[in-house]
Order: sequence, then structure tokens, then C-alpha cells
Amino acid sequence: MINKNRILLKISGEALMGKTQFGLDVKTVTYIANEIKEVYKNKYEICLIIGGGNIFRGIEGASEGIDRSTSDYMGMLATVINALSMQSVLEKIDVPTRVQSAISMSQIAEPYIRRKAIRHLEKNRIVIFAAGTGNPFFSTDTAAALRASEMNCSMIVKGTKVDGIYDKDPVKNSDAKFFNNISYIDVLSKNLKVMDSTAISLAKDSKIPIIVTNLYNKHSMLNAIRGKGKYSKVS
Repeated sequence: MINKNRILLKISGEALMGKTQFGLDVKTVTYIANEIKEVYKNKYEICLIIGGGNIFRGIEGASEGIDRSTSDYMGMLATVINALSMQSVLEKIDVPTRVQSAISMSQIAEPYIRRKAIRHLEKNRIVIFAAGTGNPFFSTDTAAALRASEMNCSMIVKGTKVDGIYDKDPVKNSDAKFFNNISYIDVLSKNLKVMDSTAISLAKDSKIPIIVTNLYNKHSMLNAIRGKGKYSKVS
């Protein structure tokens, strides 16, 4: 049963870098945490997934000669670092959180248990899901679609560096076409880099719309959830 007030926010690891080349920029993490708090204050139950691309990318590691499975596990550990940093900043601004990891590391995070996660959401805590799905060969995009399905979320909101979905990179191409609304099938057939194909297929099967908006426009996530401002919707 879909819960109208329950949403999943997906933030790329690169978003946490700010203007730096690598790692975490605390000012940027604080800005994103305040954007999440705006959504939280409006009585939404929030699931949060953060990528690990600012620290380590599994696919890139594999191309450099590290075994793909090992490389993906390293990427999962990067998402745990990001989850803990976001938890720390959110707690500082009085937003209660819990980190649940798909890889067991009991000293720093709870194991992922679906019923427990739902209980946290019902108690108005933000649940940050770390370590992807816990399996190599699956991205954090797929983890987002999977957790959104398991938690009965009404939508996935992906915060990125651009205003929404374009047919090509709008930074490099001034003639890039913007999509307000687009179907899951069109995203797959046009090979648009919204989320990977596994994540899109899973969202399609679960009938969960995906909203894409620019994280750096103030209150853009909250506005997009309410159907305001500039964003793209996959449904």
C-alpha cells in the first residue's frame, strides 16, 4: 500500500563535493541537510540514499584493474562514509535520523531490517540507507528504486546538478531538449542517463514516479514534491 507522505530522496555522492575535486565539502553537506530539513518540516516521511561517487566509483575502479566485485564493495563503503556525514549534520540541526547499512557494521549503523526502517519512519526519523543493496553489480540508483518499493514510497526525488532531464548534456549543448514529463519506456529507449536501466525498470514495475530536480536551487526538492518549480517527472 503506497504511503502518500513517504518519499525517497536520492542524492549523488558528487553533490557532496561542492566545488572541491574529491571527498566531502562540509558547507555543501550542511546546505543539502537544510534542504532535506525543509522537506522534513512539511511532515513527509523521508528515506534517504546518497551515492559514493565523491569517494570511490566501483565501475571506474574496475576499469583501473581492481576486480569488479571488490571495486563495488569499496564503492558501498564510500556510501557509508557519506551516510554518516549526512547523519551527523542532520542531527546537529535537530533532525532525528537512523543509518541502516546493507552490509553489517554494527558499531556504526543498524543492519537493514525493513520492519525496523518502517517503524523509524513512523516515529518521524529520517532513515538513511547505506551500502547500496549490499550486492556488487548494483548501483545506488537501483538501491533507491528497491528501497522505495520496499518502503511503499509515493515517489523518488533525485537531486542533481541540472534542472531535470535533457536529451543530452545541457552544460555542453545549448540546444539540449528539456523533458517536463517522460515515460519510463522513453527513458530506456532513448538511453537517457536519469538512473540506470535496472532502477528505471524497477520503478516502472512498482509504479513509483521519479522526479529529477536541481539540488542547488533553494527549496527545489520541496517544490518539486508539491508540483512547483522546474523539474522533470518520469512516470
